[in-house]
Amino acid sequence: MLHPGKVRTNNEDHYSVVRRFRSRDVLLTNMPPDTYPPCNDESFAVADGVGGAAFGELASLIALRSGWELTGSAFKWPFKVNDSESPEVPESIRVFIRMIHRRRQAESGPDSPLCGMGTTLIGALTIGMDAFIAHVGDSRAYIFRRGRLHRLTRDHTLAEHLVADGILHSIDEARSGFRSTLVNCLGGIFEDVQVDTCHVPLQNNDQLLLCTDGLTDMVSEADIAQILAATTPTQVTCQALVDAALANGGRDNVTAVLARYTAAK
Repeated sequence: MLHPGKVRTNNEDHYSVVRRFRSRDVLLTNMPPDTYPPCNDESFAVADGVGGAAFGELASLIALRSGWELTGSAFKWPFKVNDSESPEVPESIRVFIRMIHRRRQAESGPDSPLCGMGTTLIGALTIGMDAFIAHVGDSRAYIFRRGRLHRLTRDHTLAEHLVADGILHSIDEARSGFRSTLVNCLGGIFEDVQVDTCHVPLQNNDQLLLCTDGLTDMVSEADIAQILAATTPTQVTCQALVDAALANGGRDNVTAVLARYTAAK
């Protein structure tokens, strides 16, 4: 679910939800119709073009399109994992995202009109009841389990960096500008990219939420949890998240992708 918000006239977010059998079916996207030619593999993610950077909306679109192209030619993701194989998947994902970053840099060099464009990326690869989360930037992943919301990612912002280094005690002490200043993104001015990953064994009735800061800057985690607790269809729940962000000001593009899981009996 995506909304441009109440302030911005352009949309810098893009998302994809793709189901894999031995081929890929695009279930939801706001990408152009010719973005996904037929091929055999998978991916799903949310990308938020860096606000204030050149061509942010193009950066997020190209990042997801590059991911699609690379999964079809460079990687063969497993259809199931065991305990010995699961550590290998996050490393493959990190390599994969670094490849996207290098492609972005190659296409937006110093002499390119696209120089400076960047994007965040939050993605989830689910294999059976195993979820592998990867992120760059300040888009987030949450798991809602047994009535409680758990954040799975740490924002790559100057404020979070200062807290991690012990310079600040909490994010609340940081100036508002520090909270939105990225220290890591795909493309942009960064020569290298830090890719954080985690492996989450899913449980029955878990809900996995991927979202941009257009949601989390406007809606508290307590309110997000309350919305996810409602027994409404997935699309209705996503709309409720977006509506809450708009009701609180909607200062940025708002994107929320929600998946619910049921363990096989």
